[in-house]
Amino acid sequence: MANSVSMSHSIAGRYAQAVFDIAKDEGGIDALAQQTADLDAALQDSAELRDLISSPIYSRDEQSRAIAAIAAKMGLSTVLSNTLQLMAKNRRLFVLPQLVARLRALIATERGEVTADVTSAIALSDEQQQRLVATLSEKTGKTVKLNTRVDETLIGGMIVKLGSQMIDSSVRSKLASLQNVMKEVG
Repeated sequence: MANSVSMSHSIAGRYAQAVFDIAKDEGGIDALAQQTADLDAALQDSAELRDLISSPIYSRDEQSRAIAAIAAKMGLSTVLSNTLQLMAKNRRLFVLPQLVARLRALIATERGEVTADVTSAIALSDEQQQRLVATLSEKTGKTVKLNTRVDETLIGGMIVKLGSQMIDSSVRSKLASLQNVMKEVG
């Protein structure tokens, strides 16, 4: 299983790098970023699209025609549209989620951006998000984008993951730590 996941990332990486390089040469990074976000949203919102890219019941031709129609409807660039059709013809559409993730990573690196995954006990206000972005930007020297979600089991506080670093200031974590200390004493 790990080998097939690795192979999927490798396949997606090659397609993503080719699309990214062409978009960069043509000065279309901003357009590619928007199209990548739109494609990601379509994947998240449409069970039919997820079925189309992963189900073996669709022929190469059916997948190619469907993905061409979707690309046209979404207004995707010729390069991205042709790449998706090539992926369909080569039976590689199943790596589309990995392609989107890799494109996002390439674009973020090019722009000097980094994404922080923030899990909080309650939804962060706009002011709190702005302060967090400012603090993280100051620490990293890069433009920080937040990927936020709420997990009420944290009780309070938040967990921030930025690259390989993680800051856990949740009440749940502090209670677990306190519980461990009490077990050692008693």
